[in-house]
Amino acid sequence: MQAILTSNPLSELISSDVYTLLAKHELLSEKGVRDYRIRARFRSLREREVPAYEAIEELRLEYAYLQFDTIRKIVYGLRNRK
Repeated sequence: MQAILTSNPLSELISSDVYTLLAKHELLSEKGVRDYRIRARFRSLREREVPAYEAIEELRLEYAYLQFDTIRKIVYGLRNRK
């Protein structure tokens, strides 16, 4: 949880004070914040006309513990549906 307090990756959505307060009270999901950052980075890469496959591969370098399909599901919002 300490890593989540170091900076505000949601600065375009909420102020740093609000982010710090939410993190302090453990009201933020680390996974949710990570996924938001991945989606934002993916959008940024695509805006620079990086092909989707290459953008996902670049994200794999940044998040080496995630598989290609996991990142693809995060950026395209694919969920397990029954």
